[in-house]
Amino acid sequence: MAQRYVRVQDLQGRIYYGLLQLNQNVQVLDAPPWLQGQPMDLELAPECYQLLAPCAPSKIVAVGKNYVDHAAEMGTPVPKEPLLFLKPSTAIISTSTAIVYPPQSQRVDYEGELALIIGDRTSNCTPQEADNKIWGYTIANDVTARDLQQKDNQWTRAKGFDTFCPLGPWIVRELNAAATLQTFLNDNIVPVQSTSIERMVFSPNFLVAYISQIMTLLPGDVILTGTPSGVGALQIGDRIRVEIEGIGRLENTVVAPATVIS
Repeated sequence: MAQRYVRVQDLQGRIYYGLLQLNQNVQVLDAPPWLQGQPMDLELAPECYQLLAPCAPSKIVAVGKNYVDHAAEMGTPVPKEPLLFLKPSTAIISTSTAIVYPPQSQRVDYEGELALIIGDRTSNCTPQEADNKIWGYTIANDVTARDLQQKDNQWTRAKGFDTFCPLGPWIVRELNAAATLQTFLNDNIVPVQSTSIERMVFSPNFLVAYISQIMTLLPGDVILTGTPSGVGALQIGDRIRVEIEGIGRLENTVVAPATVIS
């Protein structure tokens, strides 16, 4: 099994990066792993930590319509260049944390995606150099208020609500280029989304290089690589699960705002 890098909070509220062991203990690191974090003389048992999103990026750069079939289902052509937008870091939640259905929207969709984690300060790099800039991979759900996306001239509101970027559960260093991405709703055994990530229009390396020509990427930043066809509406009470072969599963439940306890 590939090493799984996690970010956790202990019972005293301290946040650590670490390595998840087979027994679910976490071997704590003294820094984020992409900043050469080394093992400390501290291991947390499962009852002594809460799993957080696996990184705390300065920004989330997302890519729209990066699968031909998704562009088609949206009724638009495939972009000639990557279609970029930003999601705020405050949208990030961990696996098992609730997605809050905002009262401003009548249509909220799931979008299962592969997420890239940047490991080094990256500016004006080539696709060849980008291979060494991608530190690892995790799973994301680019939750979208679809009605607001169609109403607004840009996507900030539709993509930016708190809880609209489930991320995790952990990061792996290597991933098969032909890994399968699947999204499931509730107890349905038939996925609503299913594709190989190699069917992206623009590859991960190309995306990193392209984005780095526009903005500097910092260690721990996240790139969402786009969703395949099969996006659809979420209802309050739904459980949404995104799985990527070789990483694991990201699962969240949709709740109404009044059910969230601050």
